[in-house]
Amino acid sequence: MADESAVTVYGNTAISDPNKKSKNGFSVKVGLAQMLRGGAIVQVTNVDEAKIAESAGACCVIVSEPSQSGSGISRMLDPAVIKEIQQSVAVPVMAKARVGHFVEAQILEAIGVDYIDENEVIAVADEDNFINKHNFRIPFICGCGDLGEGLRRVREGAAMIRTQGDLSGSGNIVDTVRNVREVMGKIRVLTNMDEDEVFTFAKELRAPYDILAQTKQMGRLPVVHFASGGIVTPADAALMMQLGCDGVFVGSEVFNSADPYKRVRGIVQAVRNYNDAHMLAKASSGLNDAIITSSSELNDAITGLNLDENNGGNY
Repeated sequence: MADESAVTVYGNTAISDPNKKSKNGFSVKVGLAQMLRGGAIVQVTNVDEAKIAESAGACCVIVSEPSQSGSGISRMLDPAVIKEIQQSVAVPVMAKARVGHFVEAQILEAIGVDYIDENEVIAVADEDNFINKHNFRIPFICGCGDLGEGLRRVREGAAMIRTQGDLSGSGNIVDTVRNVREVMGKIRVLTNMDEDEVFTFAKELRAPYDILAQTKQMGRLPVVHFASGGIVTPADAALMMQLGCDGVFVGSEVFNSADPYKRVRGIVQAVRNYNDAHMLAKASSGLNDAIITSSSELNDAITGLNLDENNGGNY
């Protein structure tokens, strides 16, 4: 007998849950996530940053706690702050919940956020179990580092997959590129496989067979696929799009630049025109200010500007 929770392909782009009795239809949540395709999701920590992101063309904002120095535990943001940001912008608002913390997800659903990111970048609440996302009406986003992990999250009910790279906010994109290439490379291998080989491949990846078979049929992940980590320039965003992603997450470190609006706007334009080198050159122009990612870098930058007669004062 067919698995009632299996995901079924309709056409080449849409997927649906055949379990019509479900009040939290997976197809509806996937459709809501698909509305973000071809856009940039910008991480913000306050109302001012949210307004900048919205005016620069972000398709969604994801609210987060400010970066903490030291060993503080990152948790779900204060619901009052989330509500304030919701009231200040017209774009969808996404909020983070700790991995496995279904009560945080219940709270976020209750206050009416548009999407929930079960985010491994903040503290992990449950080391063994992820949230059963089929129990919620709101679409969930989950991270992955490889294809098997991504498909396991889809089985749990994730309506969007975020291939995660750098976790430190350093602006280093190498981990993101590696993980995206890993996911895309495995999909290319899968699409060229004989049907009989998919069973063994599913075991190797520790991925659900039915979701893997659908991935083979579609030639891509069966849900929207974004990249996250180290994306701070228009060129970074266009690189992710040309590697096959549907959009990008942009970290809050972009607000440490001299002109955050111009930088976010450039990234948005790059996502929309990722194959147009002339447009990318235009979007990248005038963004040569360094992004300061830590207080030590800020102090070093300030120190470097203190000129005296021994280090350049005569000029």
